[in-house]
Amino acid sequence: MLITGATSGIGRASAVAFAREGAKVGFCGRREQLGRQVEREIRQAGGEATYIKADVRDARQVKTFVDRVAQKYGGLHVAMNNAGVQHLKPLHDMDVEDWDDTQATNTRGVFLCIKHEAPYIRDSGGGVILVTGSANEFATRPMIGAYAASKGGVTGLVRAAAIEYGAAPWNIRVVALSPGTTNTPMVDAWRPVLAPDANDEEWEALKAGPQAGIDGLKRMAQPTEMATAALALASSDMSFLTGTSVLIDGGMLAGL
Repeated sequence: MLITGATSGIGRASAVAFAREGAKVGFCGRREQLGRQVEREIRQAGGEATYIKADVRDARQVKTFVDRVAQKYGGLHVAMNNAGVQHLKPLHDMDVEDWDDTQATNTRGVFLCIKHEAPYIRDSGGGVILVTGSANEFATRPMIGAYAASKGGVTGLVRAAAIEYGAAPWNIRVVALSPGTTNTPMVDAWRPVLAPDANDEEWEALKAGPQAGIDGLKRMAQPTEMATAALALASSDMSFLTGTSVLIDGGMLAGL
């Protein structure tokens, strides 16, 4: 299988989880040192994984990454397009460069991955393409307009790909896993906004405490919970699920 953006957060947890279940995992990320750490962690636990440095904003790097993973492991059955960024600014203050970086990573990067993954999955007899969406596909908050727009684009890609690749000879299911707030480095980017005066201990306590913005479970998710969801969505038990976003948000959108 293949995962993008697996050097931390949901991607890292998913790489570990799929390897634990016996998958041969090829994964990428821009931060080479972290990538090597994840690769070692998986191998030391008895799993099989290969880190390849790649940036999903670069079309050539995406193609090379997908080619190398498929060739190393003799095909491709499952892909998880997870790489993402978030720039925190209101729209009137958003730099064009930050807007373009968000769209290039979160939306165009998914397109590039699907473009190169789908033929390999078809040639392997079919499989699943997962995409990490977001609760921001459905509703959003101030300062993340660029992110919300990019994840709305992901929704469109998932639907289109599911229609194009669902039937023979492709036999590919395409599903978005759409997390609510999850305790990853992306959440830490909010620290200057939410708790500018908090020390490290106070910030960690704030993240671990009841979350006013998550009406149901009143806590943010852990990356391992999203990895478990990814395993379930990729399973053959979900054989009729495609072309949709599965919201896993702890009840965040359930409240008004």
